[in-house]
Amino acid sequence: MYDYIKGQVTRVTPEFVVVEQQGIGYRLFTPNPFAFRKSEEVVQVYTHLNVREDTHQLMGFLTLPARELFRKLILVSGIGPKGALAILAGGEPTHVIQAIEREDESFLMKFPGVGKKTARQMILDLKGKLNDLIDIELMEFDNDDESSLFDHTQANHELEEAMLALMALGYSERELAKVRPQLKVETALQTTDEFMKRGLQLLFSGK
Repeated sequence: MYDYIKGQVTRVTPEFVVVEQQGIGYRLFTPNPFAFRKSEEVVQVYTHLNVREDTHQLMGFLTLPARELFRKLILVSGIGPKGALAILAGGEPTHVIQAIEREDESFLMKFPGVGKKTARQMILDLKGKLNDLIDIELMEFDNDDESSLFDHTQANHELEEAMLALMALGYSERELAKVRPQLKVETALQTTDEFMKRGLQLLFSGK
């Protein structure tokens, strides 16, 4: 129904962002809301309309490969929209696709809510069917120019926002308690997006 929306990001929360277009604010559930910034700049967000009996939800993705992989993942038994968003938050589409092609169950099981049975189902359902997504180049975002604007207090606030976003993806307080101390001492991390990406790296490495 909707392929993409172009507009200004007017709100960012741990679970969704709001993109305003022609006076209408669209609530978009996205893998990593903090990859977005409130700005007057117009952004293009690829969308997917998730329809259930009790609700209609718009999902938003910064890249086309992420949106297309999301659509493949929700067809797998045991993976719903929230689980698919968590998978995309924790790994770039190319990494997820490569894990499926290599039948790397251990990699897939690092995502919240993905056990051995679901990992195996992902491989059975999707292996050999994702090649058209591999060669699509992903967009890169550089936040280095904003790093100097954050002091230590602000960094703590950004860390807490990242923790809330990771909880919204399905990670438990126990899992997050293991990585929080490491995130606190890494002074190079300043923005919520940076804390979230680094937190996901630590969660995947088991540290």
